[in-house]
Amino acid sequence: MYQDETLVCRDCGKEFVFSASEQEFYAEKGFQNKPRRCPECRAAFRAQNGGSAPRQMYTAICADCGKETQVPFQPRGDKPVYCRDCFAAHRAPRY
Repeated sequence: MYQDETLVCRDCGKEFVFSASEQEFYAEKGFQNKPRRCPECRAAFRAQNGGSAPRQMYTAICADCGKETQVPFQPRGDKPVYCRDCFAAHRAPRY
């Protein structure tokens, strides 16, 4: 379905291959844009920008067990918040 495609890096101007497997990966992840940097420039860009910033965590009380927990979003109070264990229990398939 996918075929290797040659692209030009926007930073260094070097040609690089956007492989069929990479295209499939991009499609699975829902990415709609092709990469604009070659792998070397992509790695340099990430290193220069320190990779991804650490997530801000917020303290909350689990709605099921009452334990204090850390979550990656600020609880608003309109929905229950669960600790890791209780969240996993809620996500478990029920047959």
